Formats: sequence, structure tokens, C-alpha cells
Amino acid sequence: MRARGARRGIDAGMSRARTGTLPRLVDTPQWRALQRHARGLARVHLRELFAADPQRGKRFAVEAAGWYFDHAKQRLDARAVQLLLALAQARGVPQRIAAMFRGEPINSTEQRAALHVALRLPRGRRLRVDGRELVAEVHSVLERMAAFCERVRSGQWRGHTGERIRHVVNIGIGGSDLGPVMAFEALRHYATRELDLRFVSNVDGTDLVEATRDLDPARTLFIVCSKTFTTQETLANARAARHWLLAALGDERAVARHFVAVSTNAGEVAAFGIDPANMFGFWDWVGGRYSMDSAVGLSTMLAIGPGHFADLLAGFHAMDEHFRKAPPARNLPLLHGLIGIWNGNFLGIDSLAVLPYEQYLKRLPAYLQQLLMESNGKRVTHAGRAVGVHTCPIVWGEPGTNGQHSFYQLIHQGTRAVACDFIGFCAELNPLADQHDLLIANMFAQGEALAFGKTAAELRGEGVPAALVPHRTFPGNRPSSTLLARRLEPRTLGALVALYEHSTFVQGAIWDIDSFDQWGVELGKVLARRIGDELAAAKAPRLHHDSSTTALIRRYRRLRTDRP
Repeated sequence: MRARGARRGIDAGMSRARTGTLPRLVDTPQWRALQRHARGLARVHLRELFAADPQRGKRFAVEAAGWYFDHAKQRLDARAVQLLLALAQARGVPQRIAAMFRGEPINSTEQRAALHVALRLPRGRRLRVDGRELVAEVHSVLERMAAFCERVRSGQWRGHTGERIRHVVNIGIGGSDLGPVMAFEALRHYATRELDLRFVSNVDGTDLVEATRDLDPARTLFIVCSKTFTTQETLANARAARHWLLAALGDERAVARHFVAVSTNAGEVAAFGIDPANMFGFWDWVGGRYSMDSAVGLSTMLAIGPGHFADLLAGFHAMDEHFRKAPPARNLPLLHGLIGIWNGNFLGIDSLAVLPYEQYLKRLPAYLQQLLMESNGKRVTHAGRAVGVHTCPIVWGEPGTNGQHSFYQLIHQGTRAVACDFIGFCAELNPLADQHDLLIANMFAQGEALAFGKTAAELRGEGVPAALVPHRTFPGNRPSSTLLARRLEPRTLGALVALYEHSTFVQGAIWDIDSFDQWGVELGKVLARRIGDELAAAKAPRLHHDSSTTALIRRYRRLRTDRP
């Protein structure tokens, strides 16, 4: 695969953004056809759709990269799928997919590529962008990561006093934390128990203090994840960790044996005291929320080993290849993304619950919150015009069966419809009697109950007292999909994350928004730096804020205690 020159690609991408070659979404015939069809389907219950097609459960299912995707319980029919596929074609989704895989600068506001797919290309594949062979660069970093991880895992890497490393603390925030901690928790079954991994992200000092409270500094390794090595929260925690280490070991030379960096800023890394030889880099075409399979995944590789990390990358790549090559009607990420468009824009369902029936995936909903909402929480198109429709859903969730005893009441009988993604596995990793069967029985039962509900007539037929019938009636017709794989393994996790990455991309392409920037986080950062100086000033500063913020700053300064 070859990309055109970066400058020509940037110019073309920005020209497209300025001229707005895509028509306004709501004015397209495909959009209007979907609106008409949705109005007709609004009167049709899922009970009727299943009754009309005894084979619906088989027809509305696709399989890819080890995952079976059952979307039969979504409130759509074959015609709706056909119209959604036509919309994707009209919005240039196939062309956008090809452009991403070629390395074109589809992140138009930052004038760069979004080439996370290059992170998992196998050795020997070629992807040349702007004169650089990216696959070779990626595997060079992977080889350095693997060599380092083997030294730590084997005990060859020692701390400053000669002690073996037993604790690893990953310091990052956003994509430098959410991806690694999710992957570690998801693959904990495959992790060495010789290393105790912990994660620190919040600038609240409690996060670092509690993470290090019972650790031995002589046996602790810190990974500082910051591309620029200037991220405010990460560097504040890194400096505090450095102070904690030196307070115990007393020698500046200890920093080089107890800190490594995932960064591209060798100067700042060296100034911190980290040997640049122990800096693992990545590229500006890797967004933070798409970086867990880059050097940002160093903590994951330390935990599960280079072999399992290679399997994780292979799972990503398997779903990438399916997304790139599969026909639209059988393309799992494409269909998943289009169903999100259908639910949000045509059924008015603006909430997505991600419900993994696997305890190891307990951090997946939090990871997907960033992936989806930071990517597609946008209000303007590439051309800077209002999108004209709602974009990203609100994403949330909790592992089953815990969620059944907290928020499922609202999903079943509340006044707001919530779309659900159930995620489960056929084989358990930790067998305990028949508990896995019970777990998956609950997952299947919840999908069935949401779809079909229970009518008043059925309740009366069961002899339920009339006064209780309204309380025990379930309307059903609540949409859900089920993702099912054989077992949670590194490969299946990689494929699952890639699925959601590409589904997010599809939705962004339909809305014509830039799914790879995140300008929405910048304003708060700028204001926080200004207010931080005002809070720390020795004398009361002159304030130029609104009356609410001014009052809050003054109250904080008055009530805070003296710092140690």
C-alpha cells in the first residue's frame, strides 16, 4: 500500500473540508428514505418482526475474526439494513475506509493521518507514507519493547539497589491510561503473577499515594506515558513519584533504573533523569484513544508477555482485514456502526449500554466511553458546518450480572429507551461448578426480555392480580445486539477493540465529522493553567472571571489548609 505525498494529501483533504463535497446529511435522498421507513417501522414490535420471519435469528447475524454478531433483536428489518448500506455508499464510507488504510490525512483539522491500523500490520507487510516505511518502524519499536519486557520479567533488569522489579506503576491519563488498564484487566488471566501492575491517572494526589502506599521503592518500576512529556496531570504525578522514590533511595542515579518513558520528547525525558535508551516512541498518526497497541501498551506487554501481546495485535489485524475486505452486507464493524446511526438518528435512542458478561472486561465500558465520545462527540462537519443531527450516543455500562441489580430496571421499564450491546463468551477462564452457564443464561435472558417483554394479557392469564398488572408489564421492543466469542483471549480482545474502533469510524464518516481530533478538551486545559496559578499565588490575585468562578476561587483560597 502506498500513500500520496503528505503535502498533496493534506491540501486535498483541507480542500475537501473547505468546499464540503458531501451534501448536507439531512438533505440526501438516502436519509429521507430512512426517515420514511423508520416512521413505518415505529408501529412494528419486535414480536411481529420475529413472527414474520422464523429465520430472523440466522439472517441477522454475521461472523468475523472470532466474533459472532447477533443483531436480530434490533428494531430493524432487511429493508432498513439495505437503506443504511445505501447511505454508507452515498456518504463515501468505502472511500474513507480505503483512505484511512492508505495513510491519507483524514484527520483534517490536525492535518495528519489516523493510522492506528499500521500498529498491527504483520512483519513483512509494507505501508509507505511520505517516503517512510512505517511497518518497519513499528516492528523496530515492538522489538525494543519485547527485549525490555523479557529483561524485566526474567529478573535480568534490576533496580538501583540490585533488587528484582516486583511492582510496575503506569502513569498516564486518557488513552495512556484507559487502554492499558482495560487491556491489563481484560487479560489478567494471562498475566504473570510475578509482577504487580498498578495504574495512576488522576492528578488528585490520592491516586498516586494509594497506588504506592504499600510498595517497596527498591522493587518498583514506573512507566511514564506522555507523547510530548508535557501532559500536565501525568507530569505532576511523575514528579511526585520521582520524589517518592528518591526520598527512599537517596540517589539521583536511581531514577534511570526505576523509570522508563513512552514518549517522543527525548530532551525532556533525559532532563527528568530517564535514560533515552529506555524511551519507547510512537507517532503523531496514533491518537491517544487508539494507542493501546503501540508503545503505550508497554505495561500490557510486561504483564502478559511479548507472545500474548503479538496475539493481541493479530486479533486487531484480523478485524482490520475483515473491515477492509468484507462485502458491506457481511461487514461486522460497518453493520455495527450503521445500527448505531439507526438507533440514534432514526429511533431517537441516544444512550448505549455496553454490558460485558465477563468480569475481566469490567473496564471495557470506561474505555469505550473515551473511544466513542471523544471521537464522535462533535457538532460540526469537516467543513465547519453544523451536522444537523445528533451525533454520538452517551456510552455507559457495567459487567453482568452486577448491572442487573442496579440499572436494568430502567432499561426494562423506564421511560427512556436504551440500546444495549451484550458481550459474552462460550467458554469460561475460571471454571466454578455451573456458574458460567448461569452467567450466560442471564445474558441471553436479558436480551430476550428486552426484546419481547411481557404483556398485560399474558400476566392476567397467569393469574396476576389486576392491581399489579401495570407494575409487572414489560413493554419489550428494547433493542439489543449480542457479541459472542468462544473464549476471552488476547486475540479476541484485539478483534473486539478493533470492531469498536471501526464502528466509531463508520459513524463519523456518515456524519462527516473528524473522529480523530479532540479540540473539546483544550479550553478546559487552558483555563485550568490560569486558575492554577491564581490558586497557588502567595497573595490574593486580581481575578477576571465570572462571578461564580471568582467566588469559588476566593472560597477555596480561604478554606484550604496549609500544605505539608
